[in-house]
Amino acid sequence: QVQLVESGGGSVQAGGSLRLSCAASGSTTSNVRMAWFRQAPGKEREGVAVRDAYTRTKYADSVRGRFTISKDAAKKTLYLQMNRLQPEDTGMYYCAADSSSVYWLDLSPAGFGDWGQGTQVTVSS
Repeated sequence: QVQLVESGGGSVQAGGSLRLSCAASGSTTSNVRMAWFRQAPGKEREGVAVRDAYTRTKYADSVRGRFTISKDAAKKTLYLQMNRLQPEDTGMYYCAADSSSVYWLDLSPAGFGDWGQGTQVTVSS
């Protein structure tokens, strides 16, 4: 079992930046697909960025060019660098891991079995 803990959320003005972190512990493996999701109140959970075991990445259209997903394997930490934040980026951000379909470069939550508790991001105009 893998435990994931997000941090780095907060409140910023539009145009600002934040970097989210997701620390992994427990039965971790380097052969893994990881992703960031977000959910605003009353909205469906949305895939933001995914990184597969080949280190390929895919981003939602709304964040492409502004967000970057990366991983530090030595620190067992996943990151999401968020630049030029907009009010529409507001929501609870979750990291997730998949040790089965590790080469599936897709933003759907299907297949992700391990989830963090979430960290809140609020962007004001």
